[in-house]
Amino acid sequence: MKSILIIEDNNDIRENIAEILELAGYETHTAENGKIGVETAERVVPDLILCDVMMPVLDGYGVLSIVNKKPVLADIPFIFLTAKSGKEDFRYGMNLGADDYITKPFETNELLSVIELRLSKSDKIDKLFKQNGSESPDFSYFITETKVVEALKTLMINRETRSFSKKTTIYTEGSMPRFLYIIQKGKVKVFKTNNEGKELIIHLLGEKDYLGYMAILREEKYTDSAIALEDCDFAIVPKEDFLKLLNSNREVSAKFIKMLAGNVVSQQELLLQLAYNSVRKRVANVLLLLLISYGDEPISILRYDIAALAGTAKESVIRTLTDFRSEGLIAVEEGRIVVLNEGKLKNMSN
Repeated sequence: MKSILIIEDNNDIRENIAEILELAGYETHTAENGKIGVETAERVVPDLILCDVMMPVLDGYGVLSIVNKKPVLADIPFIFLTAKSGKEDFRYGMNLGADDYITKPFETNELLSVIELRLSKSDKIDKLFKQNGSESPDFSYFITETKVVEALKTLMINRETRSFSKKTTIYTEGSMPRFLYIIQKGKVKVFKTNNEGKELIIHLLGEKDYLGYMAILREEKYTDSAIALEDCDFAIVPKEDFLKLLNSNREVSAKFIKMLAGNVVSQQELLLQLAYNSVRKRVANVLLLLLISYGDEPISILRYDIAALAGTAKESVIRTLTDFRSEGLIAVEEGRIVVLNEGKLKNMSN
């Protein structure tokens, strides 16, 4: 039985879609916002994702951006549900890597038809990969009976593993890439530094994420630096092997194109926040981002790094966190942050 994840903030629409799909023989999972949707997707790994565009907490574009960066989720068919019908909206979503659009209001037959089409195409890709996956003896470790994403996961098999202790530099801006790093444990910050030595963190990566592939794909020097935020383990893949796989497997290449598109959206969102959001709003957004990354664990990160994520001074972060603590939004336990009122952080005024 195929499983479908429905991410929709309108309760009536969400329940109605779930009922229709269950009657059609699908297993359904539901989420009322984008953040919960991403968490649910990672837990259940559905066969297809239906996602509303306009939602609180994390909108559909943000969900797709995160999904595209997750190896276990990147190749799942992704369909937007939207009340927007302009060509520019469709083009924007499709450029991010969406597989299709369903415009609200929609007919039951239209919904089922689009889902069946996308699942059918996904199954065909699976079959082709199973038929052709063993033809290259140089890449026998990529042989798998599951989706293309599983082929990427096997990049870690029989590979050299390296450990980096907390605060250790993984690579620096201006150096040439030699490896694709696959994070097996720990968290990494990717950042840029200005002429005065101030950092701006542009990515926060964790387990199962890929590191360093952008420079390899561009065949250029690193344009950023990466440091371990905590003790980390990596599987190390020589760039020659990585490029050989990309050149021999179109679906794997498509996956990394999706990830690149997701990075572009992340950069756009970061620039908008830095340009228009207040310090309080930026710090609140950083805490929400870290909450996704750390899950149920207290947020253990230096105030300096929070400042680099928020694009502000460390002193401003400390004052803001003190305010948040006095307002009952967070607690601080042995230097680690515990979010007490996620709702107020999400609705922080600008």
